[in-house]
Amino acid sequence: MEDYFRDIEKKLKEKIDFQKLEIINNSYKHKGHKFFSEDKYHLHLKISSLYLKSISRLSAQKLIMNILKEDLKTKIHALEISID
Repeated sequence: MEDYFRDIEKKLKEKIDFQKLEIINNSYKHKGHKFFSEDKYHLHLKISSLYLKSISRLSAQKLIMNILKEDLKTKIHALEISID
């Protein structure tokens, strides 16, 4: 899991200038849900970025989602994004 989170950080660093990134795994909160899968993560990304703050929230979230597009198909079930 830690290796995978480092991969996420690397993908984001290649495309976005940010000062801090915290990746929180909230998968355990969703174990009883209908479509829960042990193979997919429920993640919360907390990103501190002057660049992302300088563009609209929608544009910032679209950029992040586009960077993680393949992960969202295969490894991430849910993604919450907080930008400050």
